[in-house]
Amino acid sequence: MGIPQPAFYIFKCEQSAPPSMPKPSCVTPETQDLFQYTAQKLMKEGIMMTAPIVRTSCLNRCSAGPVMLVEPGHTMYAGLNKEKIDRIIEEHIIGGKVVEEFVIDSEMWDEPISPAEAKKQMGM
Repeated sequence: MGIPQPAFYIFKCEQSAPPSMPKPSCVTPETQDLFQYTAQKLMKEGIMMTAPIVRTSCLNRCSAGPVMLVEPGHTMYAGLNKEKIDRIIEEHIIGGKVVEEFVIDSEMWDEPISPAEAKKQMGM
């Protein structure tokens, strides 16, 4: 028997913008501990091996941040705080049910776009 694959991957945006940057940032002094908090919660629950958290750069949803993407399912959670993270881990990761009230608004997270369509939209 080999090493089992994770059931989930949790991608947490860790992008921080310089203080003079006009757009919001997923990592601010108030939210800089959310990655570590999530990792510790996953370890405490004994599920880090089946639901690892991965640091990412910008996920391009800055105005809804802090955000994290849960795969499979392409579920983007927005406006994160410790209480929301607790519920996401308990209800989605452990319980298997998406926490709909924390999912990013569909206007900011529409259907996926193919690379060919993206190139076309960019005039390439």
